Amino acid sequence: MRRVVFAVFAVALAAVLIPTAALAKGASEATIVGPGLSGPIELGGSGEPGSDGQLGNIAMSAGFYPAVFAQTPDPMLDERPAGSLGPRYTVTYVMPGPDNQVSELVQDIYPYAQPDPVTYTAPGQRFWTTERTRGGWYLATFEPLKEQLVAAGLPATPPTVGGGDGGGFPWVVVGGVAALAALMGAVLFAALRMRRRPHTAAA
Repeated sequence: MRRVVFAVFAVALAAVLIPTAALAKGASEATIVGPGLSGPIELGGSGEPGSDGQLGNIAMSAGFYPAVFAQTPDPMLDERPAGSLGPRYTVTYVMPGPDNQVSELVQDIYPYAQPDPVTYTAPGQRFWTTERTRGGWYLATFEPLKEQLVAAGLPATPPTVGGGDGGGFPWVVVGGVAALAALMGAVLFAALRMRRRPHTAAA
C-alpha cells in the first residue's frame, strides 16, 4: 500500500516540478526588430523568471511565460483588443530545453498601444519537439513594458515608417499620372484637329 501511495505522490510531484523546472530556465537570449530601429536589438542579462536581467524583465512584462506555458489563473486573451495598436515589433526568444534542445518562439509587441502596451503570441508554436505555446493576447496593464523597451533601444515615441504611417494616400503619384494624362489628351486632341482640317485645292 505504501508503494502505491508513494508512486502516486511521485507522479503528482513530477507533474508539478517538471513544468516549473522548465519555466525556471527561461529564455537564454532574444532579439527585437521593428520600425525606427537602425538594426536588431539584442536583449542582455539573465532570462530566468524573477531575475533582474533586461531579458527576464521584458519577458515577464510582455507576458511571454503565460503565453508559452498554460498557467492558472490565465491572463491571456483570445480576442484582439479593440482600437489601433500602433507600430508592431517582433521579439524572437531562444529557449533552451531538455536534452540540449533549443527552440525559437516569436512574440509581437505593440509598445505604443493605448492605454497600455499589448503583446501577441501565436498559439501552437512548437518548442522542445512535443510542446506548443498556449498563445493569445496580453495586456501589460501593470508592467512597465514600454519603459523597459525604450531603455533597451526603442524610440520613446511611435516612429513613422518610411517617412509616414504607411496609410496615407499617394497624392504625388496621382498628380503625376493626372498631368501625364492631360498632356497625352492635349496631343491627341491636336492630332485629331489636324486630321479633320479640310485641304484647300491648289490654284
